[in-house]
Amino acid sequence: MTKALKIASAFIGIIVGAGFASGQEILQYFTSFGYLGTIGTIISTALFAYMGMMLVKLGTRTQATSHKEAVYRVSGHKYFALVVDYVIILTLFGVGVVMIAGAGSIPSQQFGMSPLVGVIIMSVLVIATVMMNVDKVVKVIGSITPFLIFTVIIIAIYSLFTMDQSFNDLNPVAVDQPSALSNWFFSAINYVSFNVAVGASMSLLMGGNEKDERTSALGGLLGGLGLGIMIVLSHLAIFSKVDTVAAYDMPTLALVNDLSPVLGIFYSIVLFGMVFNTAVGMFFSFAARYTEVGTSKHKKFVLITGVVAFGLSFVGFTELVAFFYPLIGYMGLFLILALVTAPFRLKKEQKKEERLSA
Repeated sequence: MTKALKIASAFIGIIVGAGFASGQEILQYFTSFGYLGTIGTIISTALFAYMGMMLVKLGTRTQATSHKEAVYRVSGHKYFALVVDYVIILTLFGVGVVMIAGAGSIPSQQFGMSPLVGVIIMSVLVIATVMMNVDKVVKVIGSITPFLIFTVIIIAIYSLFTMDQSFNDLNPVAVDQPSALSNWFFSAINYVSFNVAVGASMSLLMGGNEKDERTSALGGLLGGLGLGIMIVLSHLAIFSKVDTVAAYDMPTLALVNDLSPVLGIFYSIVLFGMVFNTAVGMFFSFAARYTEVGTSKHKKFVLITGVVAFGLSFVGFTELVAFFYPLIGYMGLFLILALVTAPFRLKKEQKKEERLSA
């Protein structure tokens, strides 16, 4: 059970980054649909539980050492696998850029600094870390996940108990906010699809490090459920104060500051850590896809990638979330399809191997 909980915590840590922890994803994908967005969060929770279970379980079953081999194994057709592979590659780079941009919004909103400060600090930290042995650093930053879960629960309780208006009054304000997609149901599906694409590479590798398939499946299931519950709570918290926090790049940070300025400083540090965690995971996986980790070629690739990401981050955090996330979500449907059909394909493959060995 301990191993399963570690996998669950790691799964949440991989996926949670600037978009979720800041509340910007939740606002665009769920809260902007008001009551219907609440139903969307419940649908997303169920899908995350299943997809989390499947990703880590497949990693164990295929004993994956890179996302490429696992994707080609479960996709069934080389051209379909090629599409899924490049969806993941684009996701790794795209989300990495969004994390860098998100790092600029944190000191800007919390301390009134120029966004450039956060962007430069995050860019330097990420490039330096990805050039080194990243495993221990990611584990340390991953330990921030429990603090994030605790903070989200506290924020949700506080926000719901200090509501100035009813949800009926707030619903028109919520639906007046810009949405990632035009339909609440497709928005919920797209959100899961996007996040599965974000977490696929590291989740498959995580499953590949676990020998017991039942442990990995339980860990992925609990991780997906935990993530879903956090989505529901974050949505309700932002919904309950949408009239005051919707204007911010970081709605959740605005909620925390409303609760306590001291807690706001603490949460901004946690948020920066989660952004760093996700950014390192994205750029490390991206670089490892093309170069051998630790080589001079790897370091040059990381440096060039980091500089390009630094430049693209100036498009703006909110704008990047609105553009990149739905696009990746649509493309991630290919990965969702591969994961849904994978158990049947692997079972068929197993029966064929049994017949040949008989």
